[in-house]
Amino acid sequence: MRLLTEQPRTMSSGSSNFLLVPIPEYPVLDCVPNKNVKIVVLGASNVGKTALIVRFLTKRFIGDYEANTGALYSRKINLDGEQVSLQVQDTPCVSLQDNAEGLYCQEQINRSIYWADGYVLVFSITDLNSYHTIQPLYQHVRRIHPSGNIPVIIVGNKSDLLRARQVADHEGKALADELGGPYFEASARENHESVQAAFLHLCQEMSRALGGGNGEKRKGGLHLARPKSPNMQELKRRFRQVLSSKVKSATAL
Repeated sequence: MRLLTEQPRTMSSGSSNFLLVPIPEYPVLDCVPNKNVKIVVLGASNVGKTALIVRFLTKRFIGDYEANTGALYSRKINLDGEQVSLQVQDTPCVSLQDNAEGLYCQEQINRSIYWADGYVLVFSITDLNSYHTIQPLYQHVRRIHPSGNIPVIIVGNKSDLLRARQVADHEGKALADELGGPYFEASARENHESVQAAFLHLCQEMSRALGGGNGEKRKGGLHLARPKSPNMQELKRRFRQVLSSKVKSATAL
């Protein structure tokens, strides 16, 4: 399994070099993908959803992001020798209601859940409240997709912050077993391999579930519009924004 990306290029500013990794929306491949793999990443605030996506797609980590408005990232990848069109939907945060029995969930998130075929539910191992959002979040997904199997993985992010851990590894595994999906502890900051293993596992499960089809299937129940799809230049813009802030900081020193 390999994720096809362009080679990164180095940008120089003064005495410092910063790495800008271009992510074109559709890199040139030898053939047209015959499957569409659509993933949505869901979770509470500050659990690292965007960082996980960027880490998976670029192998790079950037610590600071602007508030997420829900970008849709599109790539073509080679998955087990087959060309696949991969779309990963980032989302705003969800939060528990005051009575802890329901979720505050924007309509944009509902559209993304309805649109997607696979789900990454993320909490931070340093934030017990984010862990408690996973079960009601899964139940919310099931209400939108009441029938059929749902390819889902549970990711406990920030596994590098062991001293700040609030959720034990066995608690994450127990929750994943209850919800019927695998559990991955990952660190977007420290370990690209753990992030890649989680996303590729889900991609494989979805690819097998889609079989020979193109990934577009009719869905009963709710009829919601497709999530908004900004151009892949959005991720480039985020990189440039971080680079600019680093250059300004270096100049001020």
